[in-house]
Formats: sequence, C-alpha cells, structure tokens
Amino acid sequence: MLEQYIYKNRKKLRCGYTTGSCAAAAAKAAAQMLLGGQRTETVELVTPSGQKLLLDVEEILQEKERVSCAIRKDSGDDPDITNGILIFASVEKAEDGFRLEGGTGVGRVTLPGLDQPVGEAAINTVPRRMITRAVEDICAQYGYTGGIRVLISIPEGVRLAGRTFNPRLGIEGGLSILGTTGIVEPMSEAALLDTIEVEMKQRAAQGWKKIILTPGNYGMDFLKEVLHLDQEKSVKCSNYIGEALDKAVETGFDSVLLVGHIGKLVKLGAGVMNTHSRWADARLETLASCAILAGGEAGTAAALLRSNTTEEALEILREKGPFEETMAILLEKIAGHLEHRTGGSIQTEAVVFSNKFGILGKTPGADSLLSRLQQENGWEPQ
Repeated sequence: MLEQYIYKNRKKLRCGYTTGSCAAAAAKAAAQMLLGGQRTETVELVTPSGQKLLLDVEEILQEKERVSCAIRKDSGDDPDITNGILIFASVEKAEDGFRLEGGTGVGRVTLPGLDQPVGEAAINTVPRRMITRAVEDICAQYGYTGGIRVLISIPEGVRLAGRTFNPRLGIEGGLSILGTTGIVEPMSEAALLDTIEVEMKQRAAQGWKKIILTPGNYGMDFLKEVLHLDQEKSVKCSNYIGEALDKAVETGFDSVLLVGHIGKLVKLGAGVMNTHSRWADARLETLASCAILAGGEAGTAAALLRSNTTEEALEILREKGPFEETMAILLEKIAGHLEHRTGGSIQTEAVVFSNKFGILGKTPGADSLLSRLQQENGWEPQ
C-alpha cells in the first residue's frame, strides 16, 4: 500500500497508483522472470513523478517462452472503479524489435482526437513510455538484444468500461491505460479537467468548430427533452466553467453554447467561474442585485436573500416581480462575464433554465448559435 497522502478540505487522503504504473510494473516483472528465469514476488518501479513503488506480483504464470503476471490496482482514497482490479502483462521473446499491444479488456480507439490514433490500443503515451523503459531496462540488465512482445490485458475491463467515459469518447471494448505522473491523487481536479480537454479535442478532431457545454445531469436532460439535442454531442464541464472556456479557446473552437440550470449559471452573473459551493456562492446576492437593477422593491430583494434555493427565489420573483426584467439583466451580466473570460476571442452564448419554469433566458446570440450547431453538425430534433 502506497503511504503517500494529500490534504483536501481538511481531510487526509491516501494516494494510489495509476493503471499505467500497474502495467509497467507487471511488464517489468514478467520480463525479469522471462530473461532471468527466477520467480519474482515483488517489483520496484519509479514513476514519472519520481515516486518509488514496491509492488506485489500476483497471478504468476511462467512458461518456457512466455511469462504472465499481474499487479493489483490501488486507487488510494480516490473513488475509482478500477480500484482492486488486476492489470496483466504477458511478455515473450520475438524475432526483433519491441511490440506493445493491448489484449482483452484494454479498449481500442475508434474515433480521432484521443491520445492514440484510431485502431490503436488505448494505452496512453506516458504509460507506453513507462512500459517500454521498464522492459528495456531488464533487457539491458540481462544483455538480451532480441525482440520482445508485451501484451497488456485487464480481465475485468470489458465489464467496467461501460461505467467510464470510454464509450462516449470512442474507446470500445475495455478500459484505458492512463496516467501522467504514475500516482493517483484522490478526487483530482486535474483528472476531471483532463477529461474535459480530451472530449473537446476529440470533437475538434472530428471537424467541429462549435460546441455545447453543460455543467451536469440537469443540463444533459434539458438538452434532450427541451432543446431536442443529442446528449452525446455535448461536453459535460461540471463546475469548471471557466477552465472549460479556456480549453475551448485553446482547442480552437470559434463558438461555445453553455446550457445550464440557474442554480449553477446564476453565479456567472457575479463572475464566479468555478461554481462549486466551496469556492463561492453569490446565487441569491446576484439575483437580488439584478432584481434591484430591474426596479424591484427592497422587500423583494430581501425576500430573495432569505431564500434557501434559486427555485424558491424564482417563485418570489414570479409573485412579486419583476421577473422577466430580472432575468434579462442576469443574462446580460452572464454574457459580459463569458466574453471577458474568453477575451472576446470566440463567441460565447448561454441558455439558463429552471426545472419548474423552463427556459429563463438566453444571451442575445444563443438562438442563432443553436441553429448553426444543429445545421453544421447534423443535429436534428429527436
């Protein structure tokens, strides 16, 4: 067990190690047993971050020309579905060169824009380097100059793949071998942002210049049920709206349509670009200030500030007013902050809705952008 910890929200959380580290360690152990002839119960691996791991080797199968073994994935305190599964490596001698392949349970890339080209096993660049280096070091240790074939497999990968982003990303048949540092940090924001970036790059590789972002499940459902759009054609950005906009600019999109529930997007009216409650709230304060600017009475603003939820605040605005005027000012503020975040380099529009009242407002160019998205990407009402 890796004894490395980080602190998040005043909690001590244990780190783990990636599928890439597991695959590299398994390949190293298998190569050592193949070339050295002795059974290896533990294997040492230095990750790209410099962390030294000493891992138990399991499921050892030694044959004359091939050795197979596994490393058990440890995700630490991260809620990762791969925790505890076995990552296998089979190593055998070949005529010449070094071949790395993906076997059962390792996904295969079917769409462009990912780390590996279409048709390749979903073993990302850094894990590929880790595996290659680990095996080549063993070959050098034993003076072996012939060819080597390494096959990585994950027996539980097919079953678990449906619970990951892989089918959505165009990775079919299993899990990915991932990791840039070799270490898993619990509840890593970087991992979520990497997922957002991967999805965007994939859309861009398919030729898209315009994209829809939505924070979560409410927005995904709204896309399908109200806007009649295919949910699979959007990117879920969670609370990281500002970072998602940054990545949209970096990726080369020319337009972004943001679709979300008022409970999240109202915060944009105050310039809050990370909508997680631990960073900032400002929901009711933003609504109250917009209501005052729209001509609402002080008593109405006070009632809004005493609300528990944005849906409750909307009820008050419906009853006491001014409802439409307040929403118009809120959307004006949201539009201004979206443009400021992107520096005006791309078109940014928003659609804000509530579960009870439906569409609350749109920025000025939202309708025309939505129409162009449907036409250019072949999206049709369902």
